[in-house]
Amino acid sequence: MPPALLFDGLSLSIVLAGTALATVLRSGRHELVVTGRAIAGLFAKRFSSVQAKADLAAQVSAIRRDGLLRASTSAIGDREFDDVTDVLIRSRSLDALIERHHDHRRNRIAAANAAVRTLAQAAELGPVFGMVGTLVSLSRLPATGLEQGALSGAISMAVLTTLYGLLLANLVLAPLARAVERRSQDEERHRQEVIDWLSAQIEPALPSSLHPTSVSLVSGASHGHGHGMRPQHGHGGTAA
Repeated sequence: MPPALLFDGLSLSIVLAGTALATVLRSGRHELVVTGRAIAGLFAKRFSSVQAKADLAAQVSAIRRDGLLRASTSAIGDREFDDVTDVLIRSRSLDALIERHHDHRRNRIAAANAAVRTLAQAAELGPVFGMVGTLVSLSRLPATGLEQGALSGAISMAVLTTLYGLLLANLVLAPLARAVERRSQDEERHRQEVIDWLSAQIEPALPSSLHPTSVSLVSGASHGHGHGMRPQHGHGGTAA
């Protein structure tokens, strides 16, 4: 079949514009902004635990050598680790560092969940507007009788809108939702690795009275890599 027969501007417009409008109306401005950032993040450089450890190494060495009382903050350009090291030095407490890490983690997971939910919702709407295009094509049939080519044109538009809806859902939106979810899980796993390493490096430098009373806060968090995102993907495109 010639590729030209697989393209119809009106059919594509109905599916794309309808899906986009319905998603905007169902989602709030915050969810849409978060989703846009999550999609853009797929094309950004991945978080590297190796690089983060290298960036933190000089500061960790200074703390181990001089102690927390004489330590000063040194930004490495990562929002979370700049914050947690600042909290560590100000509070001189690993428990405070771990708690601040959990705060950042909860915020990242909430944002990832919102993006996955929005994309999964859009994936469900794609085939719906494929059916809308089918109804539009049937409504264009002349009421007084079939003109030459009218029936074939209506059938073609009905088929193409259904096809566009399925392709948009299963080849674009649902895979994007899974990609955002996988990227989030991967980043959380690597960040937890850095937090575990940082805690192990800093603990010997703490005065005995300031050692964390529950090291399980660190080790327990390391088992939380899969952060429970459970998007309700439609149309079988993103089975976990």
